[in-house]
Amino acid sequence: MKTLHLQLRFLIPLLLTLLVAALVALPVLDSLTLRWFARDLNNRGTLVANTLADAINEAQMDGKTWRVQGLFERALQDERLVAIALCSPSNEMLRRTDGFPPSLDCAQARDIAVQADPRLVVEGGAVHVGVHALGTPGPGVDSLVLLHDLSFIDRRSLDTRRYLIAFIVLLGFTMALITMVVAQISWRGWVNGMRGILRGEGLVRPLLAPPPELQPFASEVRARLRDLEDEYRRSLDLVSVWNPERLRSLLLTQLRGDQVIVVSNREPYLHERTDDGRVIVRRPASGLVTAVEPVMRACSGTWIAHGSGSADREAVDAHDRLPVPPGTKEYTLRRVWLTEEEERGYYNGFANEGLWPLCHVAHVRPVFRESDWEMYRHVNERFADAVAAEARSDDPVVLVQDYHFALLPAMIRERLPRATILTFWHIPWPNPESFGICPWRREIIEGLLGSTILGFHTRFHCKNFIETVDRSLEARIEHEHSTIVFRDKETLVESYPISIDWPEDTTGWVPVAACRQRVLQRLELPPDTCLAVGVDRFDYTKGILERLHAVERLLEKRPEWIGRFVFVQVAAPTRSALEEYRAFQQRIHGVADRINQRYGRLGYTPVRLLAEHHDAEALHELYRAANICVVTSLHDGMNLVSKEFVAARDDEQGVLVLSRFAGAARELSEALIVNPYHVEETADALHRAATMPAAEQRERMASLRMTVRENNVFRWAGRMLADAGRFRLRERIAARVQRHTLPDTAEDEAPVHT
Repeated sequence: MKTLHLQLRFLIPLLLTLLVAALVALPVLDSLTLRWFARDLNNRGTLVANTLADAINEAQMDGKTWRVQGLFERALQDERLVAIALCSPSNEMLRRTDGFPPSLDCAQARDIAVQADPRLVVEGGAVHVGVHALGTPGPGVDSLVLLHDLSFIDRRSLDTRRYLIAFIVLLGFTMALITMVVAQISWRGWVNGMRGILRGEGLVRPLLAPPPELQPFASEVRARLRDLEDEYRRSLDLVSVWNPERLRSLLLTQLRGDQVIVVSNREPYLHERTDDGRVIVRRPASGLVTAVEPVMRACSGTWIAHGSGSADREAVDAHDRLPVPPGTKEYTLRRVWLTEEEERGYYNGFANEGLWPLCHVAHVRPVFRESDWEMYRHVNERFADAVAAEARSDDPVVLVQDYHFALLPAMIRERLPRATILTFWHIPWPNPESFGICPWRREIIEGLLGSTILGFHTRFHCKNFIETVDRSLEARIEHEHSTIVFRDKETLVESYPISIDWPEDTTGWVPVAACRQRVLQRLELPPDTCLAVGVDRFDYTKGILERLHAVERLLEKRPEWIGRFVFVQVAAPTRSALEEYRAFQQRIHGVADRINQRYGRLGYTPVRLLAEHHDAEALHELYRAANICVVTSLHDGMNLVSKEFVAARDDEQGVLVLSRFAGAARELSEALIVNPYHVEETADALHRAATMPAAEQRERMASLRMTVRENNVFRWAGRMLADAGRFRLRERIAARVQRHTLPDTAEDEAPVHT
C-alpha cells in the first residue's frame, strides 16, 4: 500500500504536467493551424485570380466592364469567398461585389494582405484578405482583392483541440498504467539492489553482483565520489600542521603500513675515502635529497639509488643494502652499481646532455645520441629489476624521482602490475613544441604514463605535459580531473610544490650574531659588510653568470657600495665530465676575476667564488650570516635554496631576491621577484635589498616563513601519498569486483571441447 501511495504521488504530478503542457501547446497549435490555412487560402486566391485574369482584362479592353461584375458574382458561388474587388494600380477601386466592406479601400487591403496574419474582422465575422495581380506582377497591372471566410478555420481548430486533449489524456493514463505495472514488477529488485550497494555488496564486499539496471546509477555514484575526492584533496591543503607524526599516521590509515620504495639516481648518503685512508659519510648537495630524505625517515622504507661514492661498496652488506642515516638507522638504502660506460651514457649523456637542457629551455643545445638512449633504457631496466627485488609484496608504493627514470614507471608496471607508482618530475616540463625536439619523445611519455600519479611543481608544468600527451598519443584526457587514460590505465597529473623539512626545534642553533661574526672572520670581511650569498650547483640553468653581471652593474651604478658590498657564491662542482659544464665553470671564474680586478682593492674583493662542496651546517651558518640571498635561476622546477634561507632566518631579518622563473616564486611572493635576464632590474633589486629597513624585512620574512612552514615537505609527501591511498583503495575494489565477475564471464566464453 505504501509503495502504491508513492507511485501515485509520482504519477499525479506527471499527469498534471502533461495537461499543463497540452494547454500551453494549444495556442501554439492554433497559430500553426492559422498559418497553414492562410497559406492554403493564398494559393486558392492565386488560382482564382489566374482563372479570372483573362476574362477581366478582355472585358476592360472591350469597354464591357459590366461583364466583370457577372464574373465576380459567379465566383462568389464558392462557399469560402465572401467578397471580391478590382483595384487599379493607383489603388482606385474599379469594381466590387455587394458584400465587400465599404470601409475597406484598396490601399488598406494591400497593407493587410502583406501582414503575417492577414485577418480582418467585418460584420459577418473574420475574413482573410488576399491581393493578387491579374497577370505578371508589376506596375500598371490591376489587382484582385479576395475576402475568404475564416469561420471554418475556427471550427477545425476547435475539433483539433478536442482531439489533442483526448489524445494527451489517453496517453497520460496509458503511461501511468505502464509505469505502475513496471514499478510493481521491478520495485522490489531495485530496493534490494540499492540495499546491496549501500551495504557494499558488489563494491566493497562483492557478495552479490549488482543488477544490470543499477549500472548507470553506479556510474553516477562513481562520478560523485570522484568529485568528493577532489574536494577532499583540496581540503588537505587547509591542514596547517604537517610533520613526521602526521605523515606516519597517514601511512597507517590510508596506506595501511604498505611498503614505500623510493628510486632516485642520487643517494642520500655517500661513503668516500679520503687521502689519508679514512672513510667518511657525506650528504650530497641535492635539492631532491633535501626534500625526500625526511619523508623516508617518516616512512621507514627502502631507498634505491646509484652507489657513486668511492667507498660505497665497503659499507653495504651482501645484498648491497645498509641502514641509514648513520647512527639512527631509520630506513634502508639499496645501492645499484653502474659501470663507467653506463654512467656516461645514461647519466652524463641522455639525462644531462639531452633531457636537462631540453626541459630547462636553457639556451644550450640538447644532444641526443642513439648509444646514450640505449644505455638510458638499459639502466632504467636495471633499476626496475631492483625495485621488483626489493618489493615485499606485489603492490608496494613506489616513488620514482626525477628525469633520470622517465621509462621506469612503465617498466615497474610490467613487473608489478598492482604497484602504486608515484613519479615526481623535479625539473620543468617544456611546451609541446620544445619537447618535440627529443627523438624518443613518445617512448618517454609512454614510460611516464605507467605512473599512477605523475607530479610536477606547478600547474603550468602539468598543463605543458597534458598538452604534450594530447599532441603525441591517442589518449583520453579529462581536463576537469587532470587525468589521462592510456591503454586502460589511468594517470593523475597533479601539481605538488616540493619544500623542505621545517626546523621546529631551534634551541641548538647558534645565534645569528655569532654566525655572522664567524663567517666575516673566516672571509676576512669588516663588520659593516653587506653580505649577499648565492648557493647553487655549478650549473648553467642557475643564473650564476647573470647575478655576477648584476653585482658588477650595482657597483658601477652605485660606487658607494664599493668596499662595503661582497657577494659570496657557493658553487658545488657537478657534471665536470661534460664539456658544457667545464666551459661554464671556466667562464664563471673568468667573470669573477674581471669584476675583482675592476672594483677590488687592497683588503677588498667584491666577489668570493667558493667552488667546493659545503655541508648542511656550513650552508646554514652562511644563510644566517647573510644580509641577502640571491636566487636567479633562468628556469627551475622549484629551487629549495630560497626556502632553506627563509627557514634559517628565525630572526626575521634578511632579504630574498628571487627569480620569477623559479617555481618557488609562485609561493614566495613577498621576496623581491626579478627577471634575471634584466641585469638593470636585478642590480636595482640588490640595492633595494641592501637598503631595506629592518621593519620591512621583518614583515616580509615573517610572511615567507609562515608560507614555508605550512607548505613543508611533509605536506608535499602527504598530498601525494593521500592521493595514492585513494587510488589503491579504488584499484582494490575494482580488482575484487573483477574477481567476482570473472568466473561467470569465463564460463560464458569457455570454448566447447569435443
